[in-house]
Amino acid sequence: MAPSIPIHPGELIKDELESRGIKQRTLACQMGVSYSVLNEILNGKRPVTTEYALMFEAALGISADIWLKTQADYNLQMARRNISFIERLNGIRRAVAML
Repeated sequence: MAPSIPIHPGELIKDELESRGIKQRTLACQMGVSYSVLNEILNGKRPVTTEYALMFEAALGISADIWLKTQADYNLQMARRNISFIERLNGIRRAVAML
């Protein structure tokens, strides 16, 4: 069952940083990324890519697989909420049903 509100993995990473007392600027420096890029990820404005997931794994010791799965789940939930995309999918289903 999908959560009613999609959760971006950045929110979970932000919570992890807060619980460990790690500042965003410190983590950005350790990862070799700009603060603004890290902040965009943590605020759900940028996806967690494979490369970033591996960097979070190195920095936090939490498997990249978790971040990638969470990102994929988030993407799926967002696509399922996109009305115009749902209409497009329904059009594809109707076209295939006519074959």
